[in-house]
Amino acid sequence: MSGPTSTTAASSVPRARPAAPGLLGDLRQVRASVLILFVLLAFNALFTPHFLTLQALNVNLTQVATIIIVAMGMTLVIATGGVDLSVGSLMAISGVLAPLIFLSGAFVQAPTLGLILSFLVPVIVTLGFGVLNGLFVTRLRLQPIVATLVLYIAGRGIAQVITNGQLQSFSNPGFSYLGLGRPLGVPFQVYVMLVVVALTYWVVKRTVFGRNVLATGGNAAAARLSGVPVGRVTVQVYAISGLLAGIAGLIVVAINRSSDANQVGQGMELDAIAAVAVGGTLLSGGRAQVLGTFLGALIIQLIRFTLLTRGVPDAGAMVVKAAVIVAAVALQQRRRRE
Repeated sequence: MSGPTSTTAASSVPRARPAAPGLLGDLRQVRASVLILFVLLAFNALFTPHFLTLQALNVNLTQVATIIIVAMGMTLVIATGGVDLSVGSLMAISGVLAPLIFLSGAFVQAPTLGLILSFLVPVIVTLGFGVLNGLFVTRLRLQPIVATLVLYIAGRGIAQVITNGQLQSFSNPGFSYLGLGRPLGVPFQVYVMLVVVALTYWVVKRTVFGRNVLATGGNAAAARLSGVPVGRVTVQVYAISGLLAGIAGLIVVAINRSSDANQVGQGMELDAIAAVAVGGTLLSGGRAQVLGTFLGALIIQLIRFTLLTRGVPDAGAMVVKAAVIVAAVALQQRRRRE
């Protein structure tokens, strides 16, 4: 009798539906974002003059590229249950350091070395500040919002002290190529953005580190008991966030051919968090929807573009963006309750 009974019991257990593999499965998870993006694209294609031109495409991609780059780091941070408010200030620090290096008289005889260092040093510095954020969270046990608020305030002050509050203007074709180069007619920073998105997606989906990030955000205590180095993972995600903020700061300065510590990265932390929220990553941690963040940033950019082309001032566009964020977070909470 034991044989039939076991068979019956086994058959009564519902089988879990296999997850759709790879990229297709991830796109299904963010199908709502895909639909919204498609509607926005279709609307603009029909009713916005010259939307389907290379110039309009480049304008939108240029404006959204730095947001997406920073948002990739923010996605990893939020996946651990944290948040990084310092990214805008770190962009400012990176942006003011680069011109100081390649304009320095020390590199008059070695301009190529000065150019290389102007790319490397600012990013290394912001990576170090990201590590500091992580140590505040792990060693001092500060809440992430408090830990990163320190550099949110002090970081921009550091950038202003470095430049004595002065605007730095420059003309350096090698450095400006980062923001103004057009290989194959596409802005160079778009290639940087796509590489960052691809690497982040690979890290989350294919590496032990990515699994550790999700485990840390899902349940840090259980992850620690399972052998996950929670403290080290936390420091690493803040370091990555700082590094990507540094890259974004270089791009902004290269586009403007000037560096203003008061303006570089202004409001970037909110734009990055908005992209993550709209993209479907839970703000409580345990999930990293990389494609969702990418689509979320594009949606926010297209909403802003659509409103501005219809005469709505930027302040009005910000109100609509805030409403979109509220709706996205409310939808997340509803899904969690279900």
